Amino acid sequence: MLRHPDSSGTRWPRRSLLALGMLWTAPNTLLGLLLGVAAVSFGARMRWQPRELALVVRRWPWGRGGALTLGNVIVHSGERLDVPCLTYAHRAGCGIEPPVSLADHERAHVYQYMLLGPLFLPLYLLCGGISARNPFERAADRYARSGRGWWPWSREGR
Repeated sequence: MLRHPDSSGTRWPRRSLLALGMLWTAPNTLLGLLLGVAAVSFGARMRWQPRELALVVRRWPWGRGGALTLGNVIVHSGERLDVPCLTYAHRAGCGIEPPVSLADHERAHVYQYMLLGPLFLPLYLLCGGISARNPFERAADRYARSGRGWWPWSREGR
């Protein structure tokens, strides 16, 4: 039997890997869902965004702004995720860099979570947490700038 080139026979490996990644990071996603559900009663809105492979919680009512990714959930204080933001290196005074897309930066973290699953948070914290020195943040900025190199220890980051 011949298949059309766009048939599901060519998509199943990618979809299977995505499903496995989502399952692997499910404990992190559950934390994000709990935060999102708590915020809904204070005016936050949730929507699945396929491009980000994440449930996006908009209008997060607490904190100074920005975004936080937990598994396949992105929590942020704004109305839209696809807005320009400064890189960690720029904010830390390590150089002048053009703004990047917050959506692209957070999507890199979703990919990192899907590969590392429950190991992501401990590794992220061991690598310095929220800082310009953290290879996870540098990789997310690199991915947001170029569309490549979301893995913290990729050759593109060297």
